[in-house]
Amino acid sequence: MAATKIDGPIPATVIEQGTELKGSMTSSCPVIVRGRIQGDLSTPNLTVAPSGAVHGRARVGAIESQGELAGEFEADTVRLSGRVADNTIIRAKNLEVRLASENQMTVTFGESRLEVGEAPVPPAKG
Repeated sequence: MAATKIDGPIPATVIEQGTELKGSMTSSCPVIVRGRIQGDLSTPNLTVAPSGAVHGRARVGAIESQGELAGEFEADTVRLSGRVADNTIIRAKNLEVRLASENQMTVTFGESRLEVGEAPVPPAKG
């Protein structure tokens, strides 16, 4: 049996700048946000461009954000170099925050909660 050749670009769901999506969205391919998503999102990979924003809840394999995140996010890997709004929760096994230069930080955190690694063990009841 011969191997199947895949022609063309890797499929992705793209929310272009000037587009706003409200509601729930599930995608089996990566999602690229240049516009705005408000609602629930499930995808293997989420990329938020500098012009993009995701407000709501997302369960994804990986997040790469240069734009704005607001809400509750769960991912294996999170790479941030954008803005995290107030009251945002990010749960990740791995978190990377990118800096523009040694003296200038490009990530802005509002009042947020970050959970990295394994879930904390609750204290023993006595």
